[in-house]
Amino acid sequence: MLKGPANQLTDTQGDRKAPVSVKPGEDMVDGHGTVARNAVYLMLGQVVTTALAIVFSAALGRNLGASDFGLYFLIASFTGFAYVLVDWGQQLYMMREVARQPSSGSNLLGTALVLRVVGAALVAVPSVFVLWTLGYDETTFWYSVAFIAVSLPFFLAQGYGIVFRARERMGLDAWVSVANKIALVGLALVALGFGAGLPGVLVAQTLAGFVALALAIRLYRQVTTGPLRYSSEIARQILMLGLAPLAFNALNNVQPYIDAVLLSKLAPGDVVGWYGAAKNIMNTMLMPALIIGMASFPRITRAAANEDTHRAEVRAALRPIMWLGALAAVGTFLFADDVIAIMYGEGNFVPSGIILKVYAPGFFLLFVSVLFGVALFSLDREKAFTILKVTSVAICTVLELVLIPIFQERTGNGGIGVVVAFVISEIVLVAGAMYMLRQKCLGSDILIDMARALGAASVTLAFFWWLPPLPFLIGVPVCIIVYLLCSIGLGLIQRSDVQVFKALLRK
Repeated sequence: MLKGPANQLTDTQGDRKAPVSVKPGEDMVDGHGTVARNAVYLMLGQVVTTALAIVFSAALGRNLGASDFGLYFLIASFTGFAYVLVDWGQQLYMMREVARQPSSGSNLLGTALVLRVVGAALVAVPSVFVLWTLGYDETTFWYSVAFIAVSLPFFLAQGYGIVFRARERMGLDAWVSVANKIALVGLALVALGFGAGLPGVLVAQTLAGFVALALAIRLYRQVTTGPLRYSSEIARQILMLGLAPLAFNALNNVQPYIDAVLLSKLAPGDVVGWYGAAKNIMNTMLMPALIIGMASFPRITRAAANEDTHRAEVRAALRPIMWLGALAAVGTFLFADDVIAIMYGEGNFVPSGIILKVYAPGFFLLFVSVLFGVALFSLDREKAFTILKVTSVAICTVLELVLIPIFQERTGNGGIGVVVAFVISEIVLVAGAMYMLRQKCLGSDILIDMARALGAASVTLAFFWWLPPLPFLIGVPVCIIVYLLCSIGLGLIQRSDVQVFKALLRK
C-alpha cells in the first residue's frame, strides 16, 4: 500500500505559512453549521461507542472483580501513555497541516503510518525498563508488553482518522471507531463467556483493531488525494515539528499514567479498581468536549489570520463546551452512585461513586481547558501552553503524594486524593490559559458566558436540593430540562445557536 520515496511537501511548504484567511462575518453561520454538523457526526458515533464501552467495562468489572479490573486499568494506562510517545504529536500537527493544505494528506499519512509501526516497536523497550524499575510483578510486566502489541492495529486506523477530521469528514472517523468498538465488545463478551479472562480480552482487542484498520483503508478512498507514500523528508519534518505537540500530548497524558502508578503504589489493588471504574466514566463524559474541540480545530486554525474572526470562532465553540461541561458536572454529582450501581452492580464498586462525586467540578474545568488548548495551538502558542501544563502536572503530582495516603488512611479510598489533586491543578491550568488568551480570544462576552454556565448549574443543583430524591430514570431528564431552561433564561443559549441547529437539521 505504501509506495517508495515521494515528492516532498515542496509544493505546499510555501503556502503553509499563509493559512487561508476568513474575513469577519464571511460564511459564519454556514461555517458554524459545518462545525456543528461534524460535531454531530462524531457525537452520534460517540453515542454508539459509549454505549458499547459501557457494556465492555461493565462486563470486565463484573467478570474480573475489583482487583483484576484494577490490573486491566493499570496496563491500559501504561499502554495509553506509550502510544502517546509513538504518536509523536502527529494528531495535532497533521490536522493543522492537512487543514491548511489538503493535498498534503497522502504524503503525511503514508509517512505517519510507517513512523507509527516503527515507534510501537521501539517504545516497547523503554516501557519494559520502566516497569522493571518500578518493581511491578511478572504478571503486570508481560500483560503490559502484550497490550502494546495488540493495540497497534487500531492505532494505525486512528492515523487515517486524523486525515478524516482534518478534511472535515468526521462521519468517516466515527464509522471506524464504531466498527472497532462493536467488534471489541462482541469478541470480548465471547471470550469472557468462555472464561478466557484477560488473555481472551487481549485477543479480542487485536482482532477488533484489524477490523477498524480494514474499514479505515476502504473509507480513505473517499477523501484520497493520491496513493499513500513514504518520504524521509516528511518524516524529518514530522519528527522535528511534532516535538511541540508531542510535549503537549505527553504532558496531557502523563497525568493519568502518574495517577495509576502512584495509586497502585500507595493503595491496595481494590482501590485501583474503584478508581479505574470511575475513570472510565470520566473519560466517557469528556468525549463531547474532545469532539467539539477537534471538530472546531480546522476552522479555528484557518481563522487565526484575522483576530476578530478568530475570537468569534473560539466563542462559538466555547459556549457549547461550557454548557456541556457544567451539565456534566451537575449530572455527575447528582447521579454518580446510580451510574456505578447500574454498570458494575451494587457490590465491590460502590466507592467509585464517591470518587466521581468529588471529581464533578473538574468536568467544567476540563471541558474549558480542551478548547483553550485548541485556541492556543491555532495561534502557534503551544510552547507557552506546554509550560503551563508542566506546572499543572507538577502541582497535581505533589498533591497526590500527600493526599492519597491521607484519604486512604481516613476513608479507605485513596482514589479520592487523586481527583482532589487533579481539580486543584486544573484550576491553575485554566487560569493560566485564560491569562495567555486574554488579548487574542477572551473578551468580556466569554467571561459572561462562563458565569452563565456556572449560574445555570448552581440553580439546577439548588432545585434538586429542594426536591425529594428522584429515581435515576426520572431524575436525569428532569435535570437536563431544568438546566436547559436555566441556560435559556440566563442567555447562555441564544437565538444564533438555534439558527445553527436549524441549519444543521436542514442539511
